[in-house]
Amino acid sequence: MKIIHAADLHLGSRLVSKFPTEITEQRRSEVRGAFQRLVAYAAENDVAAILLAGDVFDSDHPFKKDKELFYNVIADHPQIQFYYLRGNHDVATSPDVNYENLHYFGTQWQSYQLDGVTIAGLEINEHNATALYTTLNLAPNATNLVMLHGEISDRDGNGKINLKKLRDKYIDYLALGHIHKPQAGRLDDRGVYVYPGCLEGRGFDEIGEHGFALISIENGEISHQWVPFATRIISEQNVDVTGCDSAYAVFKRVQQQVTFVPRNLYRINLVGTITFADETLALDVRTNLQGQCYFLDVKDQTKHQIDLTAYAKDLSLRGEFVRAVQADGNLNESERQRIINYGLQALSGEQWPL
Repeated sequence: MKIIHAADLHLGSRLVSKFPTEITEQRRSEVRGAFQRLVAYAAENDVAAILLAGDVFDSDHPFKKDKELFYNVIADHPQIQFYYLRGNHDVATSPDVNYENLHYFGTQWQSYQLDGVTIAGLEINEHNATALYTTLNLAPNATNLVMLHGEISDRDGNGKINLKKLRDKYIDYLALGHIHKPQAGRLDDRGVYVYPGCLEGRGFDEIGEHGFALISIENGEISHQWVPFATRIISEQNVDVTGCDSAYAVFKRVQQQVTFVPRNLYRINLVGTITFADETLALDVRTNLQGQCYFLDVKDQTKHQIDLTAYAKDLSLRGEFVRAVQADGNLNESERQRIINYGLQALSGEQWPL
């Protein structure tokens, strides 16, 4: 038997201020589409059930479009069992839609049976956060999957999961939600805990591959693998541009060090020490690279250092310009540095590619 473990779909996420308007709308559509693709994958691969370990919706009052999508997809796949445990974002969402293949959890342990497999879950709140460990009751000879939503902690509390207190509870697979980056580890000698991460990265705080966990159960033996599934990968990379003497040189450095995939999103952080200052450096680099990927953000985090003594005896036009600016008593040091930087850039005669 195959079971999918997914979490943190965040349907209806506004993505406000993350991207330009047209990108935001498409990304919101892709977040919705990720759930449709997930269920289609399940149907095509004979998956018996999908565990949704919290934050299916981004808020307690989801948009009508997102609710209709979620419930209609479930209704269209009666052969798949869905187990929906609400998370901290959608904990107050009213489970007002009922289908035979859609199962909910509450603030007390609720267990379901699926072809000899026990699927148990509980929504953590301030009232059950301590007692949940002593009230979990699983059969030692069964295959036990447990669903919770929260962060791993050494302390009890609302939204906290104390792994130490879940050891030796006959858990074979602890299906967790809340952490958006996939991670897994041993729970005890018997079981494992798994965060599948969010299904689709939404911003630069959710970089890297995203997907779900695919659980396989055969003859009482349970195993799992992580399946990358996101429509687009969001990446962040530092590019050291030390030694570059112009914006064009920075552009070439980035072009040499970053391999762009057209469908993905990138943030490039320009770091290092450069010998010129350009207030539009990030904009210029982004403008000349943005056609190489779906979306590009460039951050100028460089330090500026110009050795003005090198121009002290320079007989060129550059030397004359630098000395003239340095001799101007009406300018403060910051203004001198900025004027010199722009002037040297202009005198370099650099040209950007069309």
